Amino acid sequence: MRDTWSFFPSGKIIFGNGAIHKLGELLTSMKAQHIFLITDKGIEQSGMLSLVLSILEKGNFNVKVFDATIPEPPISVVLECYEYAKSQINADVIIGLGGGSSIDLAKVVALLVAHGGRPQDYFGENAIPSPIAPLIAIPTTAGTGSEVTSVAVVTDTDNNIKVGISNNYLRPAVALLDPELTLQLPPYVTACSGIDALAHAIEAYLAKDFKYIQAEGEILFQGSAPISDTLALQAIELISKNLITAVQQGTNLEARSNMLLGSLLAGLAFSNAGTAAAHALAYPIGGIAKSPHGEVTGLLLPYVIDFNARTMEDKIRRLSQALLIPASSHQSSVDATQAVVAHIMDMLQQIGLPTRLSSIGITKEQLPEIAEKALKIDRLIRNNPRTATLNGFIELLEKAY
Repeated sequence: MRDTWSFFPSGKIIFGNGAIHKLGELLTSMKAQHIFLITDKGIEQSGMLSLVLSILEKGNFNVKVFDATIPEPPISVVLECYEYAKSQINADVIIGLGGGSSIDLAKVVALLVAHGGRPQDYFGENAIPSPIAPLIAIPTTAGTGSEVTSVAVVTDTDNNIKVGISNNYLRPAVALLDPELTLQLPPYVTACSGIDALAHAIEAYLAKDFKYIQAEGEILFQGSAPISDTLALQAIELISKNLITAVQQGTNLEARSNMLLGSLLAGLAFSNAGTAAAHALAYPIGGIAKSPHGEVTGLLLPYVIDFNARTMEDKIRRLSQALLIPASSHQSSVDATQAVVAHIMDMLQQIGLPTRLSSIGITKEQLPEIAEKALKIDRLIRNNPRTATLNGFIELLEKAY
């Protein structure tokens, strides 16, 4: 039994409408002059990159831009960006502007700038020896929470799986969150990123109690603890109230702001408590299906909740309250589980996301391989409140099929 838990906050957080206009004075306070900015073509085409560059030009900063980020960046793109950074600029600060993939890419490049080597050298947990290069994360989606988390995800194309690099040194020095930057997000991207944030918060809240995590020494994902529980519940309520509105009314700034805040709180929660089976299963599925990470975690979420429910009866009831499910709709713990599962299924349908693995191209023959690969992701599997077995995961996947 583990006797203590720790909570690691992020760096400085700046949140609010128009917050992007504080970027110049922020960089000046960091005594930065040479900036390496990592983003993607979509951000460039939206005009957001031009806005940020205009702010940087006013401060006479020397800026170089890498705009070739792709979703869940493969190792080849990480190395391409790193080599470009080395050849172009000796950066004082690295900026990640965009969704979780741009921010994750910026994290790994900041890691390599500081320590060299290859991304593979840092796979897993706590393999980074000391701080990374100074990093500012500016999210344009409300989903991954990467702007405050200790995790970066890349794609290992050799082994056809998404892989996490996990270390508290990966937390950005500054998270600059401006809800106005999320107004142009298309409905599908809003849905995928938003349901991913909900999965982060729910899995953090339902994670195994920290006392019963079976691991030696310092661990990054510590299981459920009081601070992460509080943050996760607030995130669940915010996202539950606002996700459908944000998808269906993309210019609703209040819904966008609440989604961005919910994603932020979920990021702080899960980067301490950890996620569990939905994310462990999503990694090999994402490597096969090429679906967005959030789409896969959202699809799996109701099935994983059902799988774990008997070990978490009190928390399932509290989860139903945070999801704003009327208490009159369930009396027993079984009813509460069914109500939560049905509610999330309904959310998925209302925001236009799939609820079956067969609809994203997974075949029944692939289910055992998915289960086997997921079971090897120990930092997530040890967090799951119900003991994971090969047969149990295959049964879960068959229900989701």
